[in-house]
Amino acid sequence: MTALPLSSVRSRLTRFAFTWERPAFIGLLALTALLYLVNLSVSGWANSFYSAAVQAGSQNWEAFFYGSSDAANSITVDKPPASLWLMALSVRLLGLTPFAILLPEALMGVATVAVLYLIVRRRFPAGTALLAGLTLALTPVAALMFRFNNPDALLVLLLTLAVYFTLRGVESGRLRWVLWAGAMVGLGFLTKQLQAFLVLPVLAGVYLYASPRSLRVRFGHLFGALGAVILSAGWWVAVVELVPASARPYIGGSQSNDFLELTFGYNGLGRLTGEETGSVTNPAVGQHWGYTGIDRLFSGDFGAQVTWLMFAALAGLGVTLWLMRRLPRTSPARATTLLLGGTLVVTALAFSFMAGIFHAYYTVAFAPALAGTFAIGAGMLWSRRRLLWARVVMAVLVAGTAGWGFELLYRSPLWLPWLKWVVVALGVAGAVLLLVRARRAAASVALAAVLLGPAAFTLVTLTVGHTGSIPMAGPGTGGRATLAPGNTPSILQHGTIGGGLLDAAIISPSLAQQLAVDGTRYTWVAAAMGSNQAAGYQLATGLPVMPIGGFNGSDPSPTLAQFQQLVADGRIHWYIAGRLGHANGGSDSSALISGWVIGTFDQVTIDGVRFYDLTKPAGVNL
Repeated sequence: MTALPLSSVRSRLTRFAFTWERPAFIGLLALTALLYLVNLSVSGWANSFYSAAVQAGSQNWEAFFYGSSDAANSITVDKPPASLWLMALSVRLLGLTPFAILLPEALMGVATVAVLYLIVRRRFPAGTALLAGLTLALTPVAALMFRFNNPDALLVLLLTLAVYFTLRGVESGRLRWVLWAGAMVGLGFLTKQLQAFLVLPVLAGVYLYASPRSLRVRFGHLFGALGAVILSAGWWVAVVELVPASARPYIGGSQSNDFLELTFGYNGLGRLTGEETGSVTNPAVGQHWGYTGIDRLFSGDFGAQVTWLMFAALAGLGVTLWLMRRLPRTSPARATTLLLGGTLVVTALAFSFMAGIFHAYYTVAFAPALAGTFAIGAGMLWSRRRLLWARVVMAVLVAGTAGWGFELLYRSPLWLPWLKWVVVALGVAGAVLLLVRARRAAASVALAAVLLGPAAFTLVTLTVGHTGSIPMAGPGTGGRATLAPGNTPSILQHGTIGGGLLDAAIISPSLAQQLAVDGTRYTWVAAAMGSNQAAGYQLATGLPVMPIGGFNGSDPSPTLAQFQQLVADGRIHWYIAGRLGHANGGSDSSALISGWVIGTFDQVTIDGVRFYDLTKPAGVNL
């Protein structure tokens, strides 16, 4: 038999890889779409704070542009509006439904899986890229946030695209890719402000180190990328800063109606230091969002959101970089590893030590980096499975990851109590098989051991609704997260009528119908304490409801004098009674307004809820 030429063998192998890789990639995206789109409306309005702003943006273009909480443009949400734009456009096309609001989020999840696959596939085998995408799709916090209407879904997609474009820039040395990366980070700023900038040191550092261009050109490209960041983020900021305050809505989350204050204070350095004026934290009495430290992300309910594969990913990152130590400086494979591993480490460390407001779902920011880093490390070790040391490392990582999975499952003792033992059994079996003979069967058992836990948490996350401001993945209630150690329940007080700082009020159809009578005669059908309470009424009635004091009730919007003038002008019909928790150094305008209303107007009760008719002062028959 005549041997085939080497070139012919390579050609056949390439054709074979292409024939199975494309269907596998399509299957990965189809699986992700199935996970994220099926039963998408189970969470209803999800975070009503943002759903109300989406509703407002779908009704009024000014509210759309600024990200206003209400269509009458009294105040914005406490974030830039980029994520609201996509949801509001969806609602304009499909109508106001939970599905229309959440559809863009789910599609962004599918897109993020696709982009991560493309990042890894450029320099690593198809199996490694598929494993990266599958791992991301099965990460519990990703399944949660790509079906929820917080800004995080868009932020994650944009930052993953920034990594992709930076990698293309490293490979080619062309300026245009670096500019695109900068533009993605800038749009990320318009999504969640300074959190988007956490990846900048990683992107800039890897490009500066690995780009094939001269050092002078590399620095020039990075200055160009900085310009792209400024332009893509700054155009909207410039408009907001230049428009007179009287001609636009109040900037929610700020104390001075200034977006720059919001950027560097409440949503900026305050998140790191804990000194967030107007926040519900109170450093003076030790009220913070959990303790800080290197083990923060592994503790309590935080761990099961994203850390299932953290130890394996970090160990794999170290092994991969060691194996690549002799590669040239410009190696795109090492640049890929540094981009993903660096993003993982930098973001995780920032979240571990930030003293301000921190929620478990924030960890979705590094879910793609973790999935990619894990897959690359696993692929590098698997490609060396003939070597004893590689099999030993794989066996240790599989056993250790299964053990950590046991611990995370142990923290939910009433949910599938047998599952943790299955994970341990698979982990032991996978480790032994890898040591004895690393074949495909061993790889299958090992992957089942490390992915079964997060996959189960992901599937249960998809079956329950998640509402409020602090969603949590896993077999919990789907509502507010369990507080991490060190949190103080007093900062989470509800309003007196079932709707307060973290949850929207639940309005019966009959109550909504009564409130909406003649509602179009007023600029605001009602005013309520805090954005979440107002959101419940606004979504129920379809009419603007003024959120006094913004999200925390601590913004000076409106002032007492402004509110009194609006009432005198007949622009607000009802005042909805309620209260919020402590505000850290914020305005007392909401308390002053509440006191004035209670002392000036008679209380009426409708369907068990306390209201004040602002068109009828006490003792006056109109």
